[in-house]
Amino acid sequence: MSLLEPPPLLSGMNRNAIIALSVVVFHILALWALQTGLLRRAVELVVPAEILSEFIEPPAPKVLPAPPAPPAPVKQAVTKTPVPVQAVAPQPLAIADTTPAPNAPTGVTAPQPAAPALAAPVALAPPAPARVELPSSDADYLQNPKPPYPPLSKRLGEQGKVVVRVLIGIDGVAQKAEIKQSSGFDRLDQAALSTVLRWRYLPGKRAGIPEAMWFSVPINFVLE
Repeated sequence: MSLLEPPPLLSGMNRNAIIALSVVVFHILALWALQTGLLRRAVELVVPAEILSEFIEPPAPKVLPAPPAPPAPVKQAVTKTPVPVQAVAPQPLAIADTTPAPNAPTGVTAPQPAAPALAAPVALAPPAPARVELPSSDADYLQNPKPPYPPLSKRLGEQGKVVVRVLIGIDGVAQKAEIKQSSGFDRLDQAALSTVLRWRYLPGKRAGIPEAMWFSVPINFVLE
């Protein structure tokens, strides 16, 4: 071992002392810094930066402006072409002549009476039908003879009833006649028809007034 080299034990003690001395110096400086306010300033400088970084908000989204409204359509003014009006020549007005006629009577015009009010129509009952009287050939004063019985019909035994329809005029005279019901024998029918046309009758009447009417006359041919 050289005389200049320190012993190993001494060199190890020096290193520990240096470390301990350094720790002591660091604590002393820290206390001094606390007392002088350097550490507080350092904290204030660091903490606000962190707080500001937390309160920074993200940028707001951009709001696009609303599209402009389309322009209102412009109404085009419609011009109407005036229709030419033909001038009508004024017609001469008729002037009433108020001069009275020379022969017109003069006097005071009396007021016309008011027309009477029309009465409400009254429902009338239908009139009763007019009375009808049929012609007749049974009057005694007429003196109508019995119809003759045809001789051949008697010999052949022909008999029966004939109904003759005859038109009686207002004078009671038979105007025409026709067979309404036959007896079955032509001789008896013709005898009844000729007899009825020669008879006299009482004319038919409607409401008391003579009127031409058709009348049925029955004639019986019976053998005794």
